[in-house]
Amino acid sequence: MESDDAVPHVFPTGRRPGELLFGLIFLALAALLLSQIGSQTQWLPGKGLAAQPRLWPLVGLGGMVFFGALHLHSLTRARRNPGRWREAWLWLRSLEYVGWYLIYVFSVPRIGYLGATVIFCLFLTWRAGYRSGLAFAAAGGFALFVVLLFKSLLHVRIPGGAIYEYLPGGLRNFMILYF
Repeated sequence: MESDDAVPHVFPTGRRPGELLFGLIFLALAALLLSQIGSQTQWLPGKGLAAQPRLWPLVGLGGMVFFGALHLHSLTRARRNPGRWREAWLWLRSLEYVGWYLIYVFSVPRIGYLGATVIFCLFLTWRAGYRSGLAFAAAGGFALFVVLLFKSLLHVRIPGGAIYEYLPGGLRNFMILYF
């Protein structure tokens, strides 16, 4: 006969690191969004309940608050495992990449889609720890592929960079249109 430790628990009795912190953040954000529903959606006269613009966001956010509160309540009876702040630090460190993406988005109108994409891909390759020439060549090739795919083949409208204004007329138009 197997011991109780060998049988997997459907309902674990211990909290995982970061679970309480995640539950608190989730419930707080859901409650904040739910508190704003009156100014963000409306009830339309003459429409059925299922056709109301406020109904489904209200159901979704209400469910998030309700089940988030139930989850937090269930954590009060679970034993605490160490590592909560180590897990929180890991989450905060991952926000670094959000910052790099925001820098990329703000640099596109200044240095152009081609320049920003190549620099972004090369920098993230370096930041991820790849230092070989092959890795940088692959990142540069990927950046060029992305630019050609979106700007030239799919004709996605991305504003030309302010730096393109310094190019001669024909080359300027070509760069704005295709790169």
